[in-house]
Amino acid sequence: MKLSRLVIAVLVLVALVVLSLRTTSSAASANPPVPCTTAALGQAFDGEFHLSSIQNYGCEGEWAYAWATVGTGQDAIGVTEVLAYNESSAKWALVSRATDCKATILPSVIYHQGCFSN
Repeated sequence: MKLSRLVIAVLVLVALVVLSLRTTSSAASANPPVPCTTAALGQAFDGEFHLSSIQNYGCEGEWAYAWATVGTGQDAIGVTEVLAYNESSAKWALVSRATDCKATILPSVIYHQGCFSN
């Protein structure tokens, strides 16, 4: 009787160790999370857009919106932009609201916050 309990305990222990190793290896191979910070999103504002500040933003998956001010002084204007994350470059990029602002493409929060403003 004591021997059968010992065998069962050892089998349970081995099963737990195997499950633990599988969980650890699958978590380690997963893609890193998409960065959703003002600094990460702000890198998309280059070229003709000189970013002054980001007032509000949100991300869902590989999509984001940003309510921002571009330009300075009398040339400053408020803009709303939709962004997509490019995994190969590991950077956010501005996308065309005329092309991408569709409920079938964007997550709901990005669609509502990024497509219906200025």
